[in-house]
Parts: sequence; C-alpha cells; structure tokens
Amino acid sequence: MWVLVLWDLPTETAEERKLAATFRKKILQDGFAMFQFSIYLRHCASRENAEVHIQRVKKMLPPQGHIGILCITDKQFGMMELFYGRKASKPLTGPLQLELW
Repeated sequence: MWVLVLWDLPTETAEERKLAATFRKKILQDGFAMFQFSIYLRHCASRENAEVHIQRVKKMLPPQGHIGILCITDKQFGMMELFYGRKASKPLTGPLQLELW
C-alpha cells in the first residue's frame, strides 16, 4: 500500500514559509519521500500500517492550506505511467526505486 500526501500551502509570509517547511520536514522524518514538489509518498506493508502514518500526518497539519491524503495499492501504483518530458521512464517497482526522484 502507498500513502500519498499532496499539499498546497501558503508561503507568502516568513511565518507561512516556516510552517510549510516544518510540515515538509516532519513528513520526511516519518519516512515519506518526495515524488513531486508538493507530493510525497510512503510505502506501507499493510492498511493498518498505512493508517498509523495517516494519523501521524493528520497530527502534523498546519493551520492553513490544502492537504490531501490518498492511499493506493501496490498494483495501482505499478500501473502509473511516468514521463520525463515526452520520454517514458522505467516503472517504479518498490520503495527503493524512490531514490530516482
């Protein structure tokens, strides 16, 4: 199971930038890896394990902004098509492949 955290946080003031950076650092400390600039993901061994990490993210939520949490199965993740420009990339097959990003 994969847990994706997607967000759009305000960064207009120094305080907002600090809150956004703190949120990012906290989810990195919980084992999430950057997929795209505001999309982070984490592989979990089971739905129960995913729920633990979802609850942790919910406790980290900043006071403002839009945050989404999405769970997908390994099969759904494996069906994702990835592109670098117009060129297709090799499919990601597991958590070790995240280092490519």
